[in-house]
Amino acid sequence: MANINTAGVDPTKMGVGWAIAVLTSGGDAQGMNAAVRATVRVGLYTGAKVFFVHEGYQGLVDGGNHIRPATWESVSMMLQLGGTVIGSARCRDFQTREGRLKAAYNLVKLGVTNLCVIGGDGSLTGANIFRTEWSDLLKDLISKGKIINEEAKASSHLNIVGMVGSIDNDFCGTDMTIGTDSALHRIIEVVDSITTTAQRSQIYYNVCVSVCFSYLALVTALACGADWVFIPEMPPDDGWEDHLCRRLTETRNAGSRLNVIIVAEGAINKDGKPITCDQLKDLVTKRLGFDTRATILGHVQRGGTPSAFDRVLGSRMGVEAVMALLEATPETPACVVSLSGNQAVRLPLMECVQVTKDVTVAMNEGRFDDAIKLRGRSFENNWNTYKLLAHVRPPETKSNINVAILNVGAPCAGMNAAVRAAVRIGLIQGHNMLAIHDGFEGLAEEKIEPITWNTVGDWTGKGGSELGTKRVLPGKYMEEISLNIAKYNIHALVIIGGFEAFSGALEMVQGRGKYEELCVPMVIIPATVSNNVPGSDFSIGADTALNTITTTCDRIKQSAAGTKRRVFIIETMGGYCGYLATMAGLSAGADAAYIYEEKFGIRDLERNVEHLIEKMKTTVKRGLILRNENCNFNYTTDFIFNLYSEEGKGVFDCRKNVLGHMQQGGTPTPFDRNFATKMGAKAVLWLTEKLKECYRHGRIFANTPDSACVLGMRKRGLVLQPLAELKEQTDFEHRIPKNQWWLKLRPIMKILAKYKISLDTSEHALMERRLSILSITRKLHVFFF
Repeated sequence: MANINTAGVDPTKMGVGWAIAVLTSGGDAQGMNAAVRATVRVGLYTGAKVFFVHEGYQGLVDGGNHIRPATWESVSMMLQLGGTVIGSARCRDFQTREGRLKAAYNLVKLGVTNLCVIGGDGSLTGANIFRTEWSDLLKDLISKGKIINEEAKASSHLNIVGMVGSIDNDFCGTDMTIGTDSALHRIIEVVDSITTTAQRSQIYYNVCVSVCFSYLALVTALACGADWVFIPEMPPDDGWEDHLCRRLTETRNAGSRLNVIIVAEGAINKDGKPITCDQLKDLVTKRLGFDTRATILGHVQRGGTPSAFDRVLGSRMGVEAVMALLEATPETPACVVSLSGNQAVRLPLMECVQVTKDVTVAMNEGRFDDAIKLRGRSFENNWNTYKLLAHVRPPETKSNINVAILNVGAPCAGMNAAVRAAVRIGLIQGHNMLAIHDGFEGLAEEKIEPITWNTVGDWTGKGGSELGTKRVLPGKYMEEISLNIAKYNIHALVIIGGFEAFSGALEMVQGRGKYEELCVPMVIIPATVSNNVPGSDFSIGADTALNTITTTCDRIKQSAAGTKRRVFIIETMGGYCGYLATMAGLSAGADAAYIYEEKFGIRDLERNVEHLIEKMKTTVKRGLILRNENCNFNYTTDFIFNLYSEEGKGVFDCRKNVLGHMQQGGTPTPFDRNFATKMGAKAVLWLTEKLKECYRHGRIFANTPDSACVLGMRKRGLVLQPLAELKEQTDFEHRIPKNQWWLKLRPIMKILAKYKISLDTSEHALMERRLSILSITRKLHVFFF
């Protein structure tokens, strides 16, 4: 994330004398509006002039009314809108030098020397060509008498920064492109709807996902537990038709009423011949006699409201893009703002474009393994996880290892997906898998039973906890737990849950000195809406809760569109952790978000009221305030509501809403399904290796610190950290980690709400370079989806 307050420069003066133009180009994608909004507001915050370019490059060429000044109010209420409100068009004129000459003239006349382009690799490549030709274009304009020398001198250099807006997520160098997560939401909504229908009938369904590239198809296959996915990067082996029909028959005979096949647009066989939904429908119908349906999704994937993830991503990218422009020099190469893990990074634009093109070259040359690797490690991990879960079956010979799984703490969306992945990967490893119902209490009370492959078949999309979960810690049941671990010969534990899972596992480790039966490997998978488990930047369930809050805030804000002059105070969950309130503040466009981690007093509340009173004088006559449930013992939701109501009397009125347990319910989002699937798989694979290390003298004995770990996501990858190390990094009184990465995003939320504060963060997104093109993707495409 950018550090605006550098070298003693006043951040609100950094952009004075500068002009920035923002455009969206190519196919539209949900979340583009968030990026436009952030670019405009941060640009204005720095003192720069900002211009909208309507209708993409066509507007840049046509000029006139297509390039208009942007104001703070002009980007209000954009966050929840799909597509791009400033329009996007594919422009043939800009592909010609004459067209680019017109575009240069229009920018010079407005004094614009900074261009922010939101689009795919074609749009970004066009921007770089424009930048490369800039000096020659100015010379031509002078020679033709279009501009004078003084104008050319004032516009001697054009700075370019790109943000990738594309639902395909096919741009190498970034973990996620703007719009991908929202497209996955649309796809999963359709697949879930088909699943509901199929489970109540004897119709056999084949779902065809029509996308330009295969990321959406692959992640959808993981998120819905598809039986097969066809992608162009990896054609199926010869004889795949027989293999597919055999697989479908097996699952049908096992009692499944639904089989899902996902087909990416452009899927081919080894001979390069297309594989389509209609072909698969005919194959299954003729060979197996199953009543089959094909569903081609088409442009529905581009539509709808952007997800919370895409709104936050677009906002972060917009902030970083403005900083990249203002910090650029004539020697700085054109860059693209990218996401790596949870970090914003800047990468050389054309290097990333080249890698993206290399994928297509590898596919055309039949180098499909190279194509998968060039897509990046994240894509490769997705592919390998899919193959394990969909194409490998449990071996006939068992390992005699018993792995038990339990859920602990409050339920959340995604828990079941983690259990499903853990169970199936365990069975593939040859282990016997045991389900423990009702958490540690169930372990003490012998609520233990075997769990099979088919039992968890449809668990990926189910909310809540099918195993049952309780907040009870193991301390008072330690003797019963140790006896049952011995009785059921449990060799390893997968504990899925929130802070109670973390605390309970610590108690189990501490009990090893007294109860030798507890000396088995343990892995904790963070799963809680609060996102407060030490050792992981993200927890399963938090994304689903965040989307629930964001959607609710959208509806609440919309209700004020007619009444005007209304402020809503919304209470979110999270315990003492302000993650949900902060991220919902970013995704819903809140005016303030009160959290425990950032202390506030009556003066701060007064300033917020004054801010809203000023806001009501503009065309934006509504306000949104979020409050984390435990942010302050005295400044309760009722207190803040009463204070705002009294101080705003005559200017605005107030409403309050406590969202409550609706944040824990619902079906998991694509992110939570995929995240949980990867976490469940990784956890059991790690346990399998750890069991080999801990096998001594004919039995399992694990008492080293690294035999009990939290599996979490840290910045750019999945890591396992011993509980003993994380104990020192934990505030047990308030049940939160001592350091939380998302706190660095809070200044962005405040600036986008028009507060005059300094955006000064500790991490600076310098231009990152790699020695080779391939290493860019291998190092940066780690794990996100």
